[in-house]
Amino acid sequence: MAKHEEFMTEAVRLAKESVNNNWGGPFGAVIVRGGRIVARGQNRVLLTGDPTAHGEVEAIRKAVQVLNPSAPSIARDRQHTSTLKLIPREPNSPDKVGARARMLKGCVIYTSGAPCPMCMSAIYWARISAVYFACDLKETERIGFSDAYQYKDFTKPLDQRLIPIKQIFPGLGKMAYRAWKYKTDQHPY
Repeated sequence: MAKHEEFMTEAVRLAKESVNNNWGGPFGAVIVRGGRIVARGQNRVLLTGDPTAHGEVEAIRKAVQVLNPSAPSIARDRQHTSTLKLIPREPNSPDKVGARARMLKGCVIYTSGAPCPMCMSAIYWARISAVYFACDLKETERIGFSDAYQYKDFTKPLDQRLIPIKQIFPGLGKMAYRAWKYKTDQHPY
């Protein structure tokens, strides 16, 4: 438990720093692997103008850079390779693909507040193994941050959502989907 407190203390320190510097809301996060912090992130929405610059997303972006330093840049000689190792599907997984890219599997994230829908989705996509948070959604709502409408809106049919969302030109999209489906050297992620 001492390590949990150490990691959460750092996440909260980052959150307070974000507030004190007017970078964004009180949200900080650390990603831990093997008992040590590999990446830190804090809300920088006001600093950058980027609505995705939440603490958890920032920490994920940094963890990927730290844990995958040989990732190809835009250099032509390496842009068609992947450095992401495949790992087998976990037992009882609903995933139909037998193996996927490791991403941040085996890492844990500590965050000052319960992740919003965007951050939680990023955590799932990153395959982070566990999430620990300090303040819950009710406490977060008490300070003016509420995602309740998003959770509710996601359950509605597309034509009833707050933001208009409609499928158009599915045939065009299927061209790209077919390219992936029939790619012989596919690297599932």
